[in-house]
Parts: sequence; C-alpha cells; structure tokens
Amino acid sequence: MKIIDGQLVALLGAALGFLLAGIGSSKGVGLAGQVGAGVLTEDPSKFVSVMVLEALPSTQTIYAFVIAFFIIGRIDPAMTVTQGLHLFAAALPIGVVGFISAIYQGKVAAAGIQLIAKHSGSLVSAITLALMVEMFAILSLIASILMIG
Repeated sequence: MKIIDGQLVALLGAALGFLLAGIGSSKGVGLAGQVGAGVLTEDPSKFVSVMVLEALPSTQTIYAFVIAFFIIGRIDPAMTVTQGLHLFAAALPIGVVGFISAIYQGKVAAAGIQLIAKHSGSLVSAITLALMVEMFAILSLIASILMIG
C-alpha cells in the first residue's frame, strides 16, 4: 500500500489552495472590519457601505472553493502521482495570489472605509479602488481553471 498516491497529492493541493486564500481573506476582512468598527462608532448610518467594503476580500476564498471543488471532482482512484501533482499545481495560483491579494484588498477596503467616513458619497470610488486588487485574484482563478483543464 502506497502512503502517497495521486489522490492524496491532489487533495493536498485543493486543501492548500483553499487554506491559503482563506487565511488571506480572514486577514483582509479583519483589517477592513477593524477600521469599519471605528467608523461605525461615529456614524452607524454608514453600516451598509462599510459592510460592502469589508466583505470584498472574502471573494478570494470563494474562488479558491471553486478551484478545490473542481480539483476534487477530477480525482480518480487510479490517478498517478504525476496526475495528482498537476492538480496540486493548479491550486497554487489561486492559493498564493488569493492569499496576498486578499490582504492587500483588505488594506484598500480599509482605506475606502476611511474615505466614506469623510465623504459619504464615495462608495463607488472606494469599491473601484478595491476591485483593482480583485483583478489579480480573478486572473489567478482563470489560471487555476486553465491548469485544471
């Protein structure tokens, strides 16, 4: 009986990609939430705007979940270690870029929340700035999907 087989390698890739993106999203949402709580102590009417911006860094984990789902769907009991490594590698773009972009998106979202605190009508501008970071997560999602095949 083999200790390491293709299935295990593929599952580890799915888990690693999801965990990295999840850690990054948690950090990003937490950063934005800390700033948002400060803003809401001064003006609770800005809750919706703050919540929208705070939630943006969570999308990286959603993308990683999609990739993990695709990888798990491709697992075959007869797959070789090489095939498992291909799926493992496919999880890396969304995992690594998702981790980093979620943290930076949280920082941009936090700055956007501060912008909204001073200029209530700036939600669209704040979202646009945060979505610039999102583009890298979307590109990594596409790269992972293409690698899965």
